Amino acid sequence: MCHRLLDGILDFFFEYETPRMVTVRNKHIGIIFRFIQLAVLMYIIGWVFLHEKGYQSTDSIISSVSVKMKGVATGNVSGLGQRVWDVADYTFPSQGSDSFVIMTNYIVTAGQREMVCKQHSSSGTCKSDRDCFAGQHQRNGQGIMTGKCIDENGQNTCEIFGWCPAENDTIIPEPPLLLAAENFTMFIKNSITFTRFRVSRRNLVESVTGEDLQNCIHHHLQKPLCPIFRLGDIVSAIKQDFPSLARKGGMIGMVIDWSCNLDLPDTHCLPTYTFHNLHGDLDQISTGFNFRYARYYREDGIEKRDLYKVFGIRFDIMVQGKAGKFNLLQTTVAIGSGIGVFGLATVVCDLVLLNFLPKRDYYKQKKFKNAETKPQISESKD
Repeated sequence: MCHRLLDGILDFFFEYETPRMVTVRNKHIGIIFRFIQLAVLMYIIGWVFLHEKGYQSTDSIISSVSVKMKGVATGNVSGLGQRVWDVADYTFPSQGSDSFVIMTNYIVTAGQREMVCKQHSSSGTCKSDRDCFAGQHQRNGQGIMTGKCIDENGQNTCEIFGWCPAENDTIIPEPPLLLAAENFTMFIKNSITFTRFRVSRRNLVESVTGEDLQNCIHHHLQKPLCPIFRLGDIVSAIKQDFPSLARKGGMIGMVIDWSCNLDLPDTHCLPTYTFHNLHGDLDQISTGFNFRYARYYREDGIEKRDLYKVFGIRFDIMVQGKAGKFNLLQTTVAIGSGIGVFGLATVVCDLVLLNFLPKRDYYKQKKFKNAETKPQISESKD
């Protein structure tokens, strides 16, 4: 018993088993087999290694963005006269970040004070006092209703307690007050880090000099690395008309892409800039971009404010990117996965060979060897 057990252990350690190989001379199966192998090889070389760079390990970026605007505009504003707008007037917030607004048009309601007055008809009309619920605020109202329905100039509206005179935002200046914003420039500074590879880069790359920053304007072909952008060129890039966009505002997405192959020197890691229309077509419902803000002051001991409904272009700057660098482990995994895919050729060919060809029974006999569950014992001769 012990002898048999020892023999079994020795057989386990010192025997090697190999699959049975059967060579099939069939041109149809041969063509299918080589075609699948060629397709897999092209996939591994073309897609996995060349396109996806499967031999590299990758890392995403950590990024920061700052923006500075330059430009001055002037024009006449109803009720205020001649005005000049500089960076402090038309940029919100004043310290540029990765999301900011450039004012291109606005409606001003000057000299408002807290008192009782008639709200504008654009907020709704009334037929009697019963339509104006005292102490409540309508969804589109401009103050707290007093409970009175008043008639002025043939229009019945609710009386309110709020900032008066009530705002009339139905008449949007045409042409836009800051049409000169088309020539405003935007200077973008972007710093990124690939922490895994300890590589840091700025969009002020080696080829951008101090002289360039004084004179260059970004152009996707002639000056693709210049970090100074003209607003009119950005709007043209998203195939929009600047005066139409400036009248009611809009939203533009700017993408800074860092796709870097760090097998090359770091100086080859360069940004690319693209722009996207985020506000939709101008003929759709509720297009554009606007917000309100107020400037408060005291006059004759009374607190007053000038209310501005600002139309502008909102910029959202998004930074994306990925860096890759040769890694032996990643290369080994990619090659191993590719070798495994080669097994697909064998599976397909066996499926056809053993199930669809006229001689499938003959091939099955050659490929499989059946072992009897009970070995036959021959009778000994007397």
